[in-house]
Amino acid sequence: MAEAVFAHKVHQHGLEEHFGVIDSCGTADYHEGEEPDMRTVRVCKSNNVPISHLARAIQPEDFHKFDFIFGMDSNNIKNMQRIQPKGSKASDDGATVMDPYYYSSSVNGVYSMVILTSSYSDAFLASLKLGPGAQL
Repeated sequence: MAEAVFAHKVHQHGLEEHFGVIDSCGTADYHEGEEPDMRTVRVCKSNNVPISHLARAIQPEDFHKFDFIFGMDSNNIKNMQRIQPKGSKASDDGATVMDPYYYSSSVNGVYSMVILTSSYSDAFLASLKLGPGAQL
């Protein structure tokens, strides 16, 4: 969901040229190859956020491939830190978002997370100061 929301925000603001790959992965492989949760798909589609992704697990080389990697909760961050190679370039701001899979079994819980990740995406994009004015 966060990947879809962020990619949508990048597109809305015409910032695609500043981003190579926008990706998403888990810190474990138990959903690898699966499509997003149906609640997430429903909420994203109802908010005109395109979503199509097959789950994958984070790999140590991702920390060299990407400039930024965000852990969505404290457990994800701990798991990422455990496999992050020394000297890798990816950074994380430490902000966390509750996992809607555990937070709420309802579509409303997922909707709340879309709103929150949308707000975080805007703040992150503004912090990068891309282009004149950089206020989003």
